[in-house]
Amino acid sequence: MKTKLKGVIPALPTPFNADGEIDEAAFRAEVRFMLSKRVHGVCVGGSTGEGHTLEKDELRRLTAAAIEEVQGRVPVVAGIISNSTRDVIARARAVADLGVEALQITPTYYVFQTSEAALFDHYKEIWETVGIPIVLYNVVRTNMLTSQFALRILNEIPGVVGIKQSAGDILRVAELVRRAPKDKVILAAIDALLYPCFVIGVSGTLAASPAAVPGPIVALWDAVQAGDHATALQIQNLLLDLWTVMPHPNQPACVKYALEQQGCPAGLPRRPMPYPTAAEQAVIAPALQTLLAYDPTR
Repeated sequence: MKTKLKGVIPALPTPFNADGEIDEAAFRAEVRFMLSKRVHGVCVGGSTGEGHTLEKDELRRLTAAAIEEVQGRVPVVAGIISNSTRDVIARARAVADLGVEALQITPTYYVFQTSEAALFDHYKEIWETVGIPIVLYNVVRTNMLTSQFALRILNEIPGVVGIKQSAGDILRVAELVRRAPKDKVILAAIDALLYPCFVIGVSGTLAASPAAVPGPIVALWDAVQAGDHATALQIQNLLLDLWTVMPHPNQPACVKYALEQQGCPAGLPRRPMPYPTAAEQAVIAPALQTLLAYDPTR
């Protein structure tokens, strides 16, 4: 089973107002902003989109809005972050008629450790029940999917079309690129090290950094594809500078701040996540502005 997922796919932040309600107009404008930066796809409801806080109907609403805005120009991925097979299936069914390219699904992540056997059956049941292609989301907060286990899922469940590897170790990305079936997509989400991920042959990136600075990340991708490694390394170094100062506990809020600085209103985080403090903004802003010099659309 093939998928169109390739290149730079930002994990879209979800704009909320002061009451914690979705600001749909701001979200639609955000999608249009991403398209203006020549991204290759968008993802709704991931970690950067605060998907763990979204209700099922909110996920549908955001997914429908994104699909309407992209008008078929790029694929849309719907993120599902949930702790039960039943709820994942319910959320998948809520977006099933909208035309998503794939579902990005995390392992379960709460207090209890799920066995590999149970997690394998979890993904198998979701695929067999819903029939929408699945991208495994090996999020750093769960770290459940070892390379060997991920490869087993990729080989044995036909509807699992790829994996987003964000568990913090570029070695895992390299192992997946080397060993996964060639028709599966390997999407890097190691935000500070996208250049080496691109060089070793990932299918692309689905991550927070492309949401924060889509123009420079597209320029990085294009430079690697063109063999312009001097430019790519310059962008990589500045990306590392930015991501080093991005406070990770409230990273989605920091991504929103970065977008605001580029003229794209991205709203507030959903409480209790705080907006970046003045001190956080003061260290993000100069690194951001330096990196934005590599945004060819500005």
